[in-house]
Amino acid sequence: MRIGELARRTGVRVETIRWYEKSGLLEKPARNAGNYRDYDAAALARLSFIKRGRDLGFSLEQITELMALTRNARADCERVDAIARQHLAEVERKIVDLSSLRRELSGLVNSCTGGAIGECDILQALAPEGPPSRSEG
Repeated sequence: MRIGELARRTGVRVETIRWYEKSGLLEKPARNAGNYRDYDAAALARLSFIKRGRDLGFSLEQITELMALTRNARADCERVDAIARQHLAEVERKIVDLSSLRRELSGLVNSCTGGAIGECDILQALAPEGPPSRSEG
């Protein structure tokens, strides 16, 4: 199949597929008689794996390692589990950080009583020394 079809079937942009090829994450396919890239079912499966990994927030380095681990179906999945647990810990840390950010931002938004920009609580929180002065024009 050509690159456009591969993109449609996986939901990955053509430019991203080319970038994955350049980075070595996806093998460069053979070219057909018309000099178009000719992707096979293995490329579709590999790109689908990459896409799903990215959707789950795995880094490209983690996805590369996970794909390498798939080459030996009989190997123990201890390393796969370790990668997933590490990623889960990162996600949980981000959730804590985002929850804290949400509380702080919500407090700022709820403190807004309207009025003049010079007295804006939100801008004062962003620049404790006060918002930069602007000449009126």
